[in-house]
Amino acid sequence: MDTTLTGLAAMMPTLVDLSLNLLWGVLTLVIGWWVAGLLGKWVKRAAQRSSRVDRTIVPMFCTTVTWAVRVFTLIAVLAQFGVQTASIIAVLGAAGLAVGLALQGTLQNIAAGIMLLILRPIRAGEYVALSSGTEGSVEEVGLFLTRLVQGDGIHVTLPNSTIWNATITNYSRNATRRFDMPVGIRYGDDLDLAIATLRDLVTAHPLALQSPAPDIRVFEYRDNVVIVNVRAWAESSRYWEFRWDLLHKARAALDAAGLRPPVPVRELTYGNAEPAPR
Repeated sequence: MDTTLTGLAAMMPTLVDLSLNLLWGVLTLVIGWWVAGLLGKWVKRAAQRSSRVDRTIVPMFCTTVTWAVRVFTLIAVLAQFGVQTASIIAVLGAAGLAVGLALQGTLQNIAAGIMLLILRPIRAGEYVALSSGTEGSVEEVGLFLTRLVQGDGIHVTLPNSTIWNATITNYSRNATRRFDMPVGIRYGDDLDLAIATLRDLVTAHPLALQSPAPDIRVFEYRDNVVIVNVRAWAESSRYWEFRWDLLHKARAALDAAGLRPPVPVRELTYGNAEPAPR
């Protein structure tokens, strides 16, 4: 009995040290995890408030900051228990190499995401179309995936490598955008009157930019109509509003000027009938 008590008394300092280390390790892990999440949210708010920070990089930057703090927290907890962190880092490096070889596609997405953030062919809020056929407004460029929102509200999530390898058409990068509207003028109608009517309509439109100046010219002769092309510029943010309004008002303005809508005309001849005099 005395031997047992003596052994327990000798082990008490070790048990106390182990308990304290365990307690401090758990506290360090909990506090570090909490600080990582808090720091990530703070960085996100600060980045969103700054006009100099492109909001495209905010999600990836916040994720990087959060997980960097968590990794350092885990290393600190291991060091608290006397684990040699240098050897752990070496093991993690070897494991990372093995995992990297197994997950080449994932690493390609990470590399593509980094290149998208560095070169910025797309930015959050811009409307883009890919050569793969997908298009929509850029919602977020993440570490692995990019999210687009289509015009009908459907979210499309694509791997970063898919976007990086595609031909990207960006409709929002420039401040202005050109609209070309072909208008059919019936043969026999006053072509000069039609051009003047369309020019007055575009020039007076509040959304049409005057620099570059609108340009209305005869574009093509077809079987039943003369095609007049209306070329005008508008702000990219109001392009569709301008397009729809001009399409609506063009026909009304031509009707008000007495110009008839173009309709297909066919002349039929039966047998040996003489053509009708004109």
